[in-house]
Amino acid sequence: MTRSGAVWFGVQFVIFVAMLAAPIVQRADVPVVVRVAGVAVMAAGVALALAGYRSLGTSHSPGTTPIVGAGLVSSGVYGYLRHPIYAGWCLGAFGFALTFGSWLGVGVAVALVVFYDLRTREEEKFLLRQYDGYAAYRERVKRFVPGIY
Repeated sequence: MTRSGAVWFGVQFVIFVAMLAAPIVQRADVPVVVRVAGVAVMAAGVALALAGYRSLGTSHSPGTTPIVGAGLVSSGVYGYLRHPIYAGWCLGAFGFALTFGSWLGVGVAVALVVFYDLRTREEEKFLLRQYDGYAAYRERVKRFVPGIY
């Protein structure tokens, strides 16, 4: 992992710790329907991230640079989103915050979205250099929300 990749990974770790700590620091009573919705959103996020990990297989890199020799994955969930793992983690973070009624957690989830948006911009510089077909793939497939963004 490059130094830059280690920094991105470290910031991600801090945000994840904040996500887990937010309901301890601040939580509110919310209606059961909000909690149930939170669990559903969290489960959908975990399922999306797992589908992304499964589609990537050995091509997964924890850093911002692709693994040398790994092929471009554009099938499975990657046919709908360029970064389904990150999108899944963001959904999971929002669901987790809703489940515990933590407005602080919602703020951390928003920070996670901003972080992943910035991180994907950095990663895509490397992906464009490594994969000839990445530019066309990027035009065809949205980053986080199918058909929208």
